[in-house]
Amino acid sequence: MNNTTRSKLPVNDLAGIMKILSEPNRLRILCSMGLECVPVSAIIAKTGLSQTNVSFHLRSLREAGLVKGEKRGAFIYYCLYDTQILDILAKLADWQTHNATNTTPAGKILHG
Repeated sequence: MNNTTRSKLPVNDLAGIMKILSEPNRLRILCSMGLECVPVSAIIAKTGLSQTNVSFHLRSLREAGLVKGEKRGAFIYYCLYDTQILDILAKLADWQTHNATNTTPAGKILHG
């Protein structure tokens, strides 16, 4: 990515998404969903979070356009709106792991 491309990034939009993703339980929920549509009960089982907590975070993720709900009979199944988010999160985790040796105890990356 060159400097011209970086200067055209939609930073406000990216900051909004990062704010949503900065909540650890939301990341747990996204990662637990995988590539399939799943009911809330499966998310609860995979994350260990309460039904109230999962529902609260799913609403935030849905409003941010990261997940969508599909009614199937009496249940709502949740799916990632775009499964590419899992690849982005995996790359971010790889980047963080790669840079872990260059961080302070507080987790801040050292420069220079």
